[in-house]
Amino acid sequence: MLEQLFGSKTRLKLLRIFYTESDKAFFVRELSRVVGVQINAVRRELEILVSMDIVREKEVKEKDNTNELEVGEKLRKYYELNPESIIYSELQALLIKDKVVGQKEFIKEFEDKMADTQLLVLSGEFTNDKKAPTDLLVVGKIKPRVLAKIVEDYEKDFGFNIRYTVMTEEEFFDRRYVMDKFLYALFEADNLKVINKLGV
Repeated sequence: MLEQLFGSKTRLKLLRIFYTESDKAFFVRELSRVVGVQINAVRRELEILVSMDIVREKEVKEKDNTNELEVGEKLRKYYELNPESIIYSELQALLIKDKVVGQKEFIKEFEDKMADTQLLVLSGEFTNDKKAPTDLLVVGKIKPRVLAKIVEDYEKDFGFNIRYTVMTEEEFFDRRYVMDKFLYALFEADNLKVINKLGV
């Protein structure tokens, strides 16, 4: 949705990354790896974001954090979100809504391609709960390749890695019966049961 608004898929991916990890500074190669786009394209988009005051750049010494440069040392350029930007809050609200729309598309694709799923629980990155032991729990007869492709596509679009866990119904109920720590931690964390044919 926002891709059309921003006019660039790469710019949108970069914004998603900056807003997902708003307290982190990134260097160009790192961003290029994460978004899967050539370094020159990333540099071009960063220049636009810096000129719009949405992102700011800072130079950091490569070896340690002292201010003095020694002979042969270089400054490395990092980019971070600018929380003082005049449109910081508006962009954040838009990107949250965009994430919700993306999740709906992800769920629809999941339901279409993984019809034998008995339980689908979103947590972790999906619910912004860093303590959750996984981002995605899938219970049922699962086609591993199909699941991996759905997850991979979503990761590319939204710029974060998805930790997912797959269980058969039997394994799920066995682990639930013995008060398994993993399941307990998952259901204690913020979670969203998207498919729940098991009535849990």
